[in-house]
Amino acid sequence: MVVTLDADECIGCGVCSQICPDVFELNEDAGKARVIRPEGSECAAEAVDSCPVGCIHIEQK
Repeated sequence: MVVTLDADECIGCGVCSQICPDVFELNEDAGKARVIRPEGSECAAEAVDSCPVGCIHIEQK
């Protein structure tokens, strides 16, 4: 799996980093989330479903 996040769409709510801190972190300087582990984790799918703007994507390899 490859996890990506569209930073232009991200509103910086931090839900993804709360649900899945292994994969996401909130960059407080930019006010946006970012992917820190693109190979993903089991919690990444829940983060995708919880993102209020749908800016997180998972591509299966």
